[in-house]
Amino acid sequence: MADKTITCKDCNSTFVFNESEQAFYKEKGFENDPQRCPDCRAAKKQQQRGNRGGGGGNRSFGGGNRW
Repeated sequence: MADKTITCKDCNSTFVFNESEQAFYKEKGFENDPQRCPDCRAAKKQQQRGNRGGGGGNRSFGGGNRW
């Protein structure tokens, strides 16, 4: 496996998808190469974390004990 140069779909910068990353993707069963550079991937991940759970923080799981 040779290193691949890929263009990020968000910022259009190029980044290298090296052999060890390719091996990691293959090991995890990912069939597609990454479409975003590491910086844009991290930003997207952070954005997704920020959008999670939008409801209030007082969710009760289980029996619903009310004292």
